[in-house]
Amino acid sequence: MARFDVTDAEWALIEPQLPVAATGPLPRRVRDQFNGISWRFRTGSSWRDVPERYGPWSTAYSRFSSWAKAGVFQGLMDALIAEAASRGQVGLELVSVDSTIVRAHQDSAGLAVAGETLDALEQALTEEKGAPLPEQPPVLRVMARRPHPMPTRRRRRIAPPFGDAVRRGRRLPRSADPEAG
Repeated sequence: MARFDVTDAEWALIEPQLPVAATGPLPRRVRDQFNGISWRFRTGSSWRDVPERYGPWSTAYSRFSSWAKAGVFQGLMDALIAEAASRGQVGLELVSVDSTIVRAHQDSAGLAVAGETLDALEQALTEEKGAPLPEQPPVLRVMARRPHPMPTRRRRRIAPPFGDAVRRGRRLPRSADPEAG
């Protein structure tokens, strides 16, 4: 068993959640393949770099792909959380959101809402809650949005090849003229 492979106690919780076909031979080395999938995501390497002790990389990938499509990992996570909750080992101290990596998209900085729409939203909220909203300072309301003018682009003129300029009768500078001697 390698350093980060699942232990026997962990495997006893995981194995019942993994699907086994109703017919056909039982899959061999399922635990090794599960460890290979875990190794791949823990290290962030490519599938081809999965160590051979976990079996062929293509088998580990095929197993991962079929399990992911069938929702096995979500079911496994739900089952493990339920098991931990039944043992009293689940708490909010396990949840952590680091604000250095949670960021809003650059387009989410502000929403331009027309005044009528904002009034309608406030009215709906007041009716739903049954109490008037506390008095708030006036909000900057955008009535109409003007599109930004597109900058004009200059077309660059590409000089024709040397031979075309001569055939069209254009004069070239003396240094570029082949007949100038």
